[in-house]
Amino acid sequence: MRADRLVSLVLLLRRRGRMTAPALARELEVSTRTVLRDMEALSAAGVPVYAERGRHGGFALLPDFRTALTGLNHDEALALLVAGSRRGAQLFGLGSALASAVLKVVDTLPEGLRDTAAGAAQRLLVDPETDLLSRRVAPEEVPDSVAAEVRRAVFAGHRLRIRYAAVNRPPAWRTVDPIGLVTVRDQGYLLARRGAEDRTYRLSRVLEAEETDEPAERADTVDLDRAWRERGTRFRTGGDTTAVEVRVDPGRRDHLVATALAVRAETTDTDGRLRMDVEFQDARHAEWALWEHAPYAEVLAPQWLRISLRDRATAVATRYGTTP
Repeated sequence: MRADRLVSLVLLLRRRGRMTAPALARELEVSTRTVLRDMEALSAAGVPVYAERGRHGGFALLPDFRTALTGLNHDEALALLVAGSRRGAQLFGLGSALASAVLKVVDTLPEGLRDTAAGAAQRLLVDPETDLLSRRVAPEEVPDSVAAEVRRAVFAGHRLRIRYAAVNRPPAWRTVDPIGLVTVRDQGYLLARRGAEDRTYRLSRVLEAEETDEPAERADTVDLDRAWRERGTRFRTGGDTTAVEVRVDPGRRDHLVATALAVRAETTDTDGRLRMDVEFQDARHAEWALWEHAPYAEVLAPQWLRISLRDRATAVATRYGTTP
């Protein structure tokens, strides 16, 4: 909304001082022409904004000008609740609201404390785009229009129509009773019921969403943490999972656990290596994961997996045993 953008523009000038039109445009994610029009609107409304020309010019506010804010709006309050994970705010369509809320909060601080907070913020980095191995983290993209429609239905308690692209299936419309939203490792999920069954939908696979006026059939209260754990348990124990007994170097334990569905048992052998009963999604998943840890882990059971890994290792040794 333009009104929110005008407030954000004033707060940016209050916080940063003089800024050029291109810099403001980048911050607000609009065109330079839009910024120039907004400056004219602010001036017409009596906001003491002025332009300085030249190499170091830009727009600025008269000294000691204070804004009269009316407080946080609904989306900004929600954004603050998920501010611990900026990507969570993006997944749920609250990224711009979070930025606006932070500007408002900073503007209310006394000048000395405001400078202290700004300095502290420079020493904190949350969710960088790459990890220590320079692997790029690619968070899922959820269109703001989809996220907003899903969010409204969840909070209003209304049924929701979604056009969903399930894996290996053509997109199809379905009507669900939304329960809540969850974000895990940069992936957003909608917990819902369809008929008498619990359903979990990846937000990135929701192509379109429509909130209806029909009340959702759901309990008045919900424990999302418990609901998520229960669905995770059903996922891990449903279908033909593959159990593997493995001995692994302690230093590789966390790497192995990160690739598995669950760890059912764990003990330490006399030589210090860990003996673990680990569960994988299927046979292919088990073979891939244990091959990744081949130099550091030994499969004890099942026998077919030992044979499969032995044959793969023999083939690799044969290929690299001669000069090309």
